[in-house]
Amino acid sequence: MAGVVIGAAVGAVAGLLFAPATGEETRNRLTDKSKDLAEELQDKFEDLKDTVTEVLEDVKDAAQTKLEEVKETAQAKIEEVKGVKAES
Repeated sequence: MAGVVIGAAVGAVAGLLFAPATGEETRNRLTDKSKDLAEELQDKFEDLKDTVTEVLEDVKDAAQTKLEEVKETAQAKIEEVKGVKAES
């Protein structure tokens, strides 16, 4: 993703620098393009942050479920062992 953004930025800058325009027009274009790229990068970062948050929540939920299963299995084994000892 970073490569795409960097490639787009380099391409945009190269296109602006080699396009026939006055210095002021070129500076204005560069300013506009840099703002657009910054906004796009911010959007991509927010999307990534949301995705990571969702994945972490899923992992947390799965771990909690697995922990409960282990607790239940352990409790059942403890009860089973207690029952065997009581019979002896």
